[in-house]
Amino acid sequence: MTVKKAFIFDLDGVIVDTAKYHFLAWKKIADQLGINFTHEHNELLKGVSRIRSLDIILELGEVKATQEDKEKWLIQKNEDYLLCLVDMDQSEILPGVLPILHYLKTINQPIALGSASKNARPILEKTGILSYFDAIVDGNDVTNAKPDPEVFLIAAQKLNSTPENSVVFEDSIAGIQAANIGKIISVGIGEEKTLHEAKYVFKDFTHIDTHFIDILIHKKI
Repeated sequence: MTVKKAFIFDLDGVIVDTAKYHFLAWKKIADQLGINFTHEHNELLKGVSRIRSLDIILELGEVKATQEDKEKWLIQKNEDYLLCLVDMDQSEILPGVLPILHYLKTINQPIALGSASKNARPILEKTGILSYFDAIVDGNDVTNAKPDPEVFLIAAQKLNSTPENSVVFEDSIAGIQAANIGKIISVGIGEEKTLHEAKYVFKDFTHIDTHFIDILIHKKI
């Protein structure tokens, strides 16, 4: 009998580097409001919903805003972000990701996307990898942001798997915490000092080989 694990991937910073586009869109709004928004501040927004991201930026600048203002800025941010994605193609996929997706598909392992992004599907379409995914759970499908494990638990369910039989690839602290809270094997993609709560940490997918994937599938670790 073929052993199966559910493999769940975050999007931004794991499959594609769209963090730079989020930063530009948020910085444009911050500049309008006279808020000093840096790349370091942008790290606070990783794995966080759009609404919470705006609140964090407003808190940084100690800016009070009406709900009407917030909704206007959220729409503006998304429009500016989408403009950055117009010319996106497969070249935006981070190194090492495609070989792992291809290997998982070749050995018939179920794959899902678990992302806070509400633009996940068009990004997967533009980069030509939508067909790799058996299920997509994004910001349109969840009510609780990471570190709540909701997005990953729904993804596991859609792949007919249990949390304990699932694996999450994440680049954010909130995402790793969400996987851990959900009793899912967490694989951090990024710096170990930042993602030390993950079960395993790799700098990027070029450091993950098929042997490691096989270990994840066949052993309870």
